[in-house]
Amino acid sequence: MKAYEIQNDKPGLDALTLVDRPDPTPGATQVVVKMRAASLNYRDLMVAKGSYGSKAFQPIIPLSDGAGEVVAVGDRVTRVQVGDRVTGIFMQTFLAGELTPEKSRSALGGAIDGVLAEYSVFDEQGVVKIPDHLSDEEAATLPCAAVTAWNALIVEGQLKAGETVLLLGTGGVSVFALQFAKLMGAMVILTSSSDEKLDRAQQLGADVGINYKAIPEWDEKVWQITDRRGVDHVVEVGGSDTLSKSLRAVRYGGRIGLIGVLTGKAGTVNTAAILQKHVRVQGIYVGSRDMFEAMNRAIAHHALKPVIDRRFDFRDAKAAFSYLESGAHFGKVVICI
Repeated sequence: MKAYEIQNDKPGLDALTLVDRPDPTPGATQVVVKMRAASLNYRDLMVAKGSYGSKAFQPIIPLSDGAGEVVAVGDRVTRVQVGDRVTGIFMQTFLAGELTPEKSRSALGGAIDGVLAEYSVFDEQGVVKIPDHLSDEEAATLPCAAVTAWNALIVEGQLKAGETVLLLGTGGVSVFALQFAKLMGAMVILTSSSDEKLDRAQQLGADVGINYKAIPEWDEKVWQITDRRGVDHVVEVGGSDTLSKSLRAVRYGGRIGLIGVLTGKAGTVNTAAILQKHVRVQGIYVGSRDMFEAMNRAIAHHALKPVIDRRFDFRDAKAAFSYLESGAHFGKVVICI
């Protein structure tokens, strides 16, 4: 089969290399999935460039998010059957409960081989069925970005109708968070450097858009919009450079779901604001299979459609990575396999 590998003897995105690997066969509790589509996350850029975790597992097949059809099963498999459409879960052993170091070491496309290949092998416990109304390309966007947004707002955030949510940017997590927040009846404030993207976000239901290039002190703007109360929830994908402003924008007793590192991993944070405002800052590292399946039930009930910005052919995978790196996308970038 054809597959991409990250090979650490090459710089940057040149590390992404198309190779031949043996066609896989399933073990007793495993399934083989013919992959139809995969989607990109910012983490995948970091993996490709060698700036995400250890390089000890390379060469490795990248990408955590993909969807396809089960084409072979082991003789002890009971959860799925040949012909089922499935996606893999981000951490293959994170089925329920709390995250542990052992579970984190089963993350696709980082700790173990991912899904940017013609076929992938999963343990039967590491897949979920796709909602019927979604295409394979749409389903391929769910395992990381969608589950992360669901965990941040619905599971850890306990979002309620009428609450206010602040979203930073228009990448995959933020757009899914926008869709989930509107399903729950929340008010959404969203920031972007692009008026065109803000318009698209408002077409999806965002109530207020703030161009942070035009209004660098966007935290003060949020404070004014909320009558100096602050928002109930922040989905914080920026990292060190935006966290202090998120702390200014959140209300007393509010919640910040800390997800991304787009602006850096380390920086100065006003810890006094966390203390004085009694803010809960919760790290969010994707989520469990239980969360994924609950999210899928909500997606199916509301016939929600993921937002795909652009599709690339399997042979053009490197161009897909470059496009994601450019930041031009709104929603998800998908590779068709």
